[in-house]
Amino acid sequence: MRNRTVLISGASIAGPALAYWLDRYGFDVTVIERAPSLRPGGQAVDFKGAVHRTVLERMGVLDDIQRRSTGATDMVFVDARGRERARMSGDFSGGDIEILRGDLAEILYARTAQRCTYLFGDSISALRDTGAGVEVEFEHGPARRFDLVFGADGIHSRVRRLAFGPERQFVQHRGYYYAIAGTPQAAEHRDEPRRRVSHACSAPGLLAVRGGPKAQHMYMFASPELDFADETAQRRVLTERFAGLGWQVPEMLAELRDYDDFYLDALARVRVPSSVSGRVALVGDSAYGNTLGGFGTGLAIVGAYVLAGELAAAGGDHTAAFARYDEIMRDYAKLGGSSSPGRFLAPKTAYGLRLRNWFLGSRLFDMMDKYAGDAKDDIELVDYSAALTR
Repeated sequence: MRNRTVLISGASIAGPALAYWLDRYGFDVTVIERAPSLRPGGQAVDFKGAVHRTVLERMGVLDDIQRRSTGATDMVFVDARGRERARMSGDFSGGDIEILRGDLAEILYARTAQRCTYLFGDSISALRDTGAGVEVEFEHGPARRFDLVFGADGIHSRVRRLAFGPERQFVQHRGYYYAIAGTPQAAEHRDEPRRRVSHACSAPGLLAVRGGPKAQHMYMFASPELDFADETAQRRVLTERFAGLGWQVPEMLAELRDYDDFYLDALARVRVPSSVSGRVALVGDSAYGNTLGGFGTGLAIVGAYVLAGELAAAGGDHTAAFARYDEIMRDYAKLGGSSSPGRFLAPKTAYGLRLRNWFLGSRLFDMMDKYAGDAKDDIELVDYSAALTR
């Protein structure tokens, strides 16, 4: 086997999934993660369709994921006086199987920790592709050489920046920001019925969700790109944007001060001409991310399966394997960038809100739901089992 030593940056979903397959094909795998440990909790992620299920079955994790699934959460859209205006089924927003991101990461980590090396609390600071390998420098640890390097470190990927170019070349701001705060409802009420309801108050360019699967609070607001100094500035802007919205939003903003687990980022889409460069490849959101687009986790799992499988099938020949991976995933990954969650969930005009509410109750929405499910199966999975070594 050529190119046996590999480094994966990122220990959320794509990274451990890739580590799982590469280890089973006989590669020597190291995973580096800037966080000091696995991140618990987090927003809910989902899988939908036969392709996602097949990959999870081949990994042997489907039963574990189903045991820890959160169940579906319907979203009721209300106006400023709390009157219901529309409803979105959790079967659409949550897929066939929904699980907290932290729970999924824990399952994948448990399947890889014994055989793969995990380095927490560190990150890559420099990469140099020599043609014969990749010289890697770290923020804290000593420099090392690897045969191949993989970026599984999200939309704001450091590996992509170091190996492909500045973020502004590949990450497109989609005109909205979102914020989540508080432990997701599903993490605290797993003994309750599996069907739950969250409520969302809308105004032009604004959406405030209480009790949803992403977090206790989720906010979305239309805005050009902003430059935040720190989390204090983020919280201040969020409070200013939603002041006076009505419904239960004033109480939500008051509660927000008590939540330490707060995260705000732009809705963004990643577009790279190619997800490979020399001895470096991208997988998951670093290659084809679309914030809250509803396809990211499935794309990460499928991408990891294809990337590792093609590398094993090629006997470690990264040039041939990377070209095949890029070709296979290019069309499939398009489904991850086709949706625009900001414009759909928080239209910028009153007319747009009325149109959204009408659409959610129409047959057109049912047709869109069916198309989205079919699109997730629009890839022919190759069986790479002949290359397995363990």
